[in-house]
Amino acid sequence: MLKATQLSKTYKSGKALDNASIQLNSGQISGLLGRNGAGKTTLFKILCGLVTPDTGKVSITSKKSKPIGAVIEEPGLYSYLNAYDNLKVFSQIQGAPTNITTLENCLTEVGLPLNRKDPVRNFSMGMKQRLGIAIALLNNPDILILDEPFSGLDPTGVASLSALIKQLANRNIAILLSSHLMGELHKVCDDLYLIDNGKIINHGDIQGIMDSHVTQYTISAKNIESADVIQPYKIQTEKDKVTLQCGSEAISDILKNLLESGYKVTSCVPNITLEQLLNPVYK
Repeated sequence: MLKATQLSKTYKSGKALDNASIQLNSGQISGLLGRNGAGKTTLFKILCGLVTPDTGKVSITSKKSKPIGAVIEEPGLYSYLNAYDNLKVFSQIQGAPTNITTLENCLTEVGLPLNRKDPVRNFSMGMKQRLGIAIALLNNPDILILDEPFSGLDPTGVASLSALIKQLANRNIAILLSSHLMGELHKVCDDLYLIDNGKIINHGDIQGIMDSHVTQYTISAKNIESADVIQPYKIQTEKDKVTLQCGSEAISDILKNLLESGYKVTSCVPNITLEQLLNPVYK
């Protein structure tokens, strides 16, 4: 679908990308994780054709004239227009269909109400993100790139947008997204690229990468703090919640034991920092 090979880009301020390679496949959600200034936005702009790399190549397998849709940095909306009129203006700019049925279907697809006639400056951040995605989908692209789509959203907005991203992947769209919310990337992504100082320092199945780094988990269940199996691993407890110091192999056995002992586990969340994922072992 999309294959970028050994992309490099240097600005006056320094090297933004250093031989970065990435591949996106149909129906797959890929995550890109790194510190601020690691090169994520530069990579996105090169993939979208907005910036020319110094070296390297981007090849896209698609029969469409505009195979990529993107929301980079933040949705660039006309704040004084309503959602429908924003969509119509961008459709005209992009040469996409502008009929009422098509535009209303676009709004409905991303979960925006058709009865909102007020300017988008009144919209929540989550609604603006959805409208930005609707604009990115106007030409029915094969590839969707989202730069920090969860930024500024409350937990409900994050969950709602995550569900939308999964739905779009089910349409066989290749999706690449960046986020500082590692827990959310873990929930929605199939694979993960780690970028540091312009270099892709690791890539693989997201569960495998997380498992190889995580040493703490937080488990929620009624009265879990009294369970015998957690006592050797327990480092912090709250009512119906406990944080354990253990690896991925041990947590599987612990969860199995809890279930067999009658504890109804409602969540098991890996505790991991960005610094742990950018461990020098991968450099």
